[in-house]
Amino acid sequence: MALAPAPVVAEPVYVPPPAPPIVSSGRSSVVGSWNAKDATGATCKVSLSSAPALDLYKANASGCANKDLAKVTAWDYRDGEVYLYQPGGTVTARLRQGGGALDGALSKSGASLALAR
Repeated sequence: MALAPAPVVAEPVYVPPPAPPIVSSGRSSVVGSWNAKDATGATCKVSLSSAPALDLYKANASGCANKDLAKVTAWDYRDGEVYLYQPGGTVTARLRQGGGALDGALSKSGASLALAR
């Protein structure tokens, strides 16, 4: 006498969750043009280049009312922060990445500074 085959039971299929979105960080993620806004509400353009300038990278600012920000010629990315420099190596501002923008302060006055795309 033959035994009937056991009924086939479908196993639950494991579907892995989607991968988290890749949030780019680091030097390459901040290269490009930014709209800067200082504590007074004044806005201007700041461009961070990937072109080397000695041990830093080239930068420029245009249309900035803030005299220190207008002098920016170089930048660097260190320890999760973007540093903006004037000629002679003076740090103009330090900014941290957050939510696709850069937020920080001007070094001389401590006034807030934000860069957004």
